[in-house]
Amino acid sequence: MQKVFKTFLVIMGIFGFIIGAEESFITTLEYGKMLYTNPRGIGCVECHGRFGEGQQIANYTHKRKDLSLQGPRINNLSLKHFENALQKGKKIMPKYYLTANEIEAIYKYLESIETPQNTEE
Repeated sequence: MQKVFKTFLVIMGIFGFIIGAEESFITTLEYGKMLYTNPRGIGCVECHGRFGEGQQIANYTHKRKDLSLQGPRINNLSLKHFENALQKGKKIMPKYYLTANEIEAIYKYLESIETPQNTEE
């Protein structure tokens, strides 16, 4: 019986170590980067640029007028505005249904990256 109990303790210790390791598997910034580049099949980076500076998405013609679709700059928003934009969605912006933790991770990631001088307004 003692052998079974000792085996149980060893297994529980290993399980506890695995659970503890899983919590720190990636940092918040790594998670934010992962979400920014591919949150739900298409990444924020595709429309908002590598640094959140905004970028051109497409050129098109409508009623014989050449137009451009531009992803807005998002690296200058407060956390509150950032959350609101993601939760409400706008025009062509897909709704990603991100959790509060995911939104905060993306926001922190954008704050952490250095924006090259030539992309700032």
